[in-house]
Amino acid sequence: MLGRFALVFAVFFFSSFHTKDSYRRIPQTNFGVGEHLEYRVHYGIFNAANAVVDVSPNVYQVNGRPCYKINIVGTTLGAFSWFAKVRDEWQSWMDTSAIVSQKFYRNIQENNYRKVETTVFNHDTDDAVVTDENGTKKFEVPNHIQDAISSYFFLRTLDFTKLSPNEMVEVPTFFENSVYKLKVKYRGKDVVKTKYGKIKAFRLTPIMPNNELFKGENSIRIWVSDDANKVPIKVEVDLWVGALVMEVSSYRGARNAYNWY
Repeated sequence: MLGRFALVFAVFFFSSFHTKDSYRRIPQTNFGVGEHLEYRVHYGIFNAANAVVDVSPNVYQVNGRPCYKINIVGTTLGAFSWFAKVRDEWQSWMDTSAIVSQKFYRNIQENNYRKVETTVFNHDTDDAVVTDENGTKKFEVPNHIQDAISSYFFLRTLDFTKLSPNEMVEVPTFFENSVYKLKVKYRGKDVVKTKYGKIKAFRLTPIMPNNELFKGENSIRIWVSDDANKVPIKVEVDLWVGALVMEVSSYRGARNAYNWY
C-alpha cells in the first residue's frame, strides 16, 4: 500500500513540474459569436471604402483550442477606386479563453499588388509559422502573442475605468514577420458624434512609429463605446496627404445592450 502511494505521489509531483500550461485565462463578456459591424470610410468628400467586421456564429477548433473566427473585409468604393483599388480580407482565429491568436490569414489585393499569407501560432513552443508564396518560415514570438486583429479585440477586454488618462497599454503583436509592441495610450472619456447620435466613449491613441503614411505618432484616434461591448465606433487617421475618418454604419449581434444615446 505504501509503495503504491509513493508511486502515485511521485507521478503527481514530477508531472506538476514537467507539464507546461501556456495559456492564461481572460474571462470576458464584451463580445461573442455572431457580432457584425459595418463601417464607412471617408477621405475628404469621398466615400472611400467599406469595411465589414464579422465574428462567425460558430466556434472553431484550432491547435486543439476553441476559437472565435473573426473576418474583416475592406473594399474601396466608386471614384476612390480610380486612385487605389483595394479588396483586402483578414481573418483571425482567436482563442476564446486566452484571447490570443491561434491562426491568422490575410489576402491582400491592392492595385497590382497581391499577398496571400497564413500564420499559425504555437503557444507551447512560442513560435509562429508563416506560409506564403515564398514557402514556410518559423519565427520566435513572446508569450500571449497577438495578430493584427486579435490585438484590438484583446483591448476590448480591458477595464478602461481602471486606467489613468495617458496611461499606456502594450500588446505583443506579430505582423509581417516581425514582433512589435502595439502601444496604445488611453486618453480618457469622451463623447463622439455619429449617425446614431452622441455616444459616450473611451478615447484611445495607438502610438505610431515614423513612416511614410501616417502623420506622426498620434496620427490615429479611436473611440470605443463606453458600454459593456466596447465597440470601436469611430476612427480618425491623419495621413501625410489628407485624412481618413471611419464611422460605424451598421451593427447587430452584440453580446450586450448598447448604451448609446
